[in-house]
Amino acid sequence: MARPVVAIVGRPNVGKSTIFNRIIGDRLAIVEDKPGITRDRIYGIGEWNGKAFSIIDTGGIEIDGEDVIMKSIRMQAELAIEEADVIVFMCDAKAGITQSDEEVAEMLYRSGKPIVVAVNKVDNIGRSELIYEFYGFGFGDPIGVSGSHGTGVGDLLDAIVEKLPELEEETYDDDVIRVALIGRPNVGKSSLVNAILGEERVIVSDVAGTTRDAIDTPFEKDGQRYVLIDTAGMRKRGKVYETTEKYSVMRAMRAIERADVVLIVINGEEGIIEQDKHIAGYAFEAGKASLFVVNKWDVVDKTDKTMNEFERKIRDHFLFMTYAPVVFLSAKTKQRLQKLLPVVQHVAQQHALRIQTHLLNDVVSDAVAINPPPTDKGRRMRINYVTQVAVKPPTMVIFVNDPELMHFSYERYLENKIRGAFDFEGTPIRIFTRKKSDES
Repeated sequence: MARPVVAIVGRPNVGKSTIFNRIIGDRLAIVEDKPGITRDRIYGIGEWNGKAFSIIDTGGIEIDGEDVIMKSIRMQAELAIEEADVIVFMCDAKAGITQSDEEVAEMLYRSGKPIVVAVNKVDNIGRSELIYEFYGFGFGDPIGVSGSHGTGVGDLLDAIVEKLPELEEETYDDDVIRVALIGRPNVGKSSLVNAILGEERVIVSDVAGTTRDAIDTPFEKDGQRYVLIDTAGMRKRGKVYETTEKYSVMRAMRAIERADVVLIVINGEEGIIEQDKHIAGYAFEAGKASLFVVNKWDVVDKTDKTMNEFERKIRDHFLFMTYAPVVFLSAKTKQRLQKLLPVVQHVAQQHALRIQTHLLNDVVSDAVAINPPPTDKGRRMRINYVTQVAVKPPTMVIFVNDPELMHFSYERYLENKIRGAFDFEGTPIRIFTRKKSDES
C-alpha cells in the first residue's frame, strides 16, 4: 500500500533534521547489523494514530554545484512541492520571520498544497508567544515545537495527519504479479519495459529523467498475469532532478511499496555505483522479492569469465541481498530477455511461500544438532519451536528460553539452513526471536 508523503522544508539551521528524527524515532536502525547497506537519512516512515506516511527531510538534500544558499532552499522547496501530499514549513521562533522564510512561504502559498507551519525552538512557556507573528503567513495555526526537548511534536503530528489524503489504490487480483523497475536514471528501465511488452508503450530517450509519472502496465505472458510499475526513472524531467540524485529515492519508494517483485536495474556498461546500493537497500527494507537485472549487456566487452566476475562484484557490493538472483540481458537487442520473466515468477512464488510448522522445526532441529548455539557467560540458548507467521516476505518466529542469547551470526546460520531446505530464492526472510510464553 502506497503511503502519502510529507516533506519538511525551510531555510538552514531551523531544526528540520531534528524534527525529522523525532518523527521517525528509531525506525532507521532496523538494518544497522546488515553489512553493506548504505544508510541515507533523507527518508523515513512516520506513524501517528494508526496512519502511516513517508517523510522526507529536505535538509538532507545536497544540491551540487556552486549554488548559493537561497537557490538551494528554493530548489528543495520545489522538490517538496512536486512530491509531497503535505508540507511542513519549519521556521525558527528565536529568529522570527526572515526574508528567506517569506520567499519559501510565497512558493508554498502558490503550490496549493496543504501546509503546516512548525515553529521550532519554542523551548519554554515564555517563548510560546513568539509563534504569533507566524500567523502572518496565512497557513492557519502555527505549531510551536522544540526539536531538542520533543515538546509540541504530538500536536504537529496531529496537524499533519489531519491533512493527509486518503490515497486510492488500484487493486489487482492475488494472482497478478506486480513488478517494479527501480534503478538510477539512464540504466534503461523504460527500454526494458518496452522490450518486455514487445511494443513501444513507454517513451524512451537517452536523456536521463525523460520519463514522466509512474505508469502501471498490465500484460500477460504464458498464462501468468503481471503489472509493470515503471518508476519514471525515479526522477522527473527538469533541472531540479538533474542536480540532486538523493531525492530520486522518493519515486522509487512509491513503486516499491506497491510491488511484489522489484527489479533492481544496473547499467552493465557503467558498472555498480554507490547510488545502486542506496536503491537496493530500500527494496530490502521493504521486504520485497528482488532480483538484479544487468542491462546493456550487449555493449560490454566479454570473455567467458565476464559474467561470473560481474556477479561476484554484485555479491561483494550487495552483501545484504545474497538471496537475489542476477539476470544479464540487453533491452535494446532483446538478448537473454526470455530468461527474465521465469525468474520473476519464481521469486514471486518464493516470496509467498508458506512452510508447514513441523517441516520448519525438523530443519531447525537438525541445524541445532549439527551446530548448537554458543554459550554466553555459561548460559546456552534453547530453541523450543519455530513457526512461520507471515508471507511476503516469509516471516518466522523462533521461541527460545532467552531471546538475549540469540546472536546475529547464529540467526544468520539458521536462516541459511532454512534457505538450503526450502529455497526462498529472491526473497528476504524476517526472523524474530521471542521468549516462550509459558516459561518464567
